[in-house]
Amino acid sequence: MRLRAAAVLVAAPLAVQVLAAEAPDPLAVSALEKFLARPAIARQYCASRSLEASGGGQRGWIEVKTSFAPASGFAYQVTSEGGSGYIRRRVLRSLLDEEQRLLALRSTNAAITAANYRFRPGGLTDEGLAVIALQPLRKDRSLIVGQMLLTRDEGQLVRLEGRLAKNPSFWVSRVDVVRSYRSVNGVFLPVSLQTSAQLRLLGSSKLGMTYRYSEVDERTVSEGGAGPQDGATPESCAGV
Repeated sequence: MRLRAAAVLVAAPLAVQVLAAEAPDPLAVSALEKFLARPAIARQYCASRSLEASGGGQRGWIEVKTSFAPASGFAYQVTSEGGSGYIRRRVLRSLLDEEQRLLALRSTNAAITAANYRFRPGGLTDEGLAVIALQPLRKDRSLIVGQMLLTRDEGQLVRLEGRLAKNPSFWVSRVDVVRSYRSVNGVFLPVSLQTSAQLRLLGSSKLGMTYRYSEVDERTVSEGGAGPQDGATPESCAGV
């Protein structure tokens, strides 16, 4: 009964296929064009993460140090944990293990590309973000039926939200995902992931993960750069 949302964690903005929409906002069209033109770059980083999940009357959490570099891949080290051993092992650690596996394979199955999606530019939100509808080209548990929100000036990905195009397993269904991004040292990176799902026999479940970056591309994260939050001190990547 694993919540296999890890594929969502490695989605990267690449070339996209545009579908005509009824009277799309020109700013949304422009944002999508800029998003499409931006090359995908694998960013090296060090970050601590907090993960928590609950379901079936159980709750578990872990704190981890993580690092990623194109040459060495993704690594993590659990620094503290508590709650349900089952949730920690089968959900939270499984999520990180799946991310590690997919990054090692350099998989593009979850990438935001014309090979995986069609896109429909729409209007603007009250926040001024461009709304781009997502339509997967196939039923795949790593793809999302929903939308992405882009900054209208630069076409930067701010939020990805929707439901997995295919249930991860017989035991897990209706998986809804919201992944948020922020500028960290001038680079837009994921800062939170929230999912909810239905577990057969156990009912509803929820999972949350937040990121606190200390280094991006070998540069220390500046104050206010969506790195150390709430006054926290950056953690070193040493030993990860």
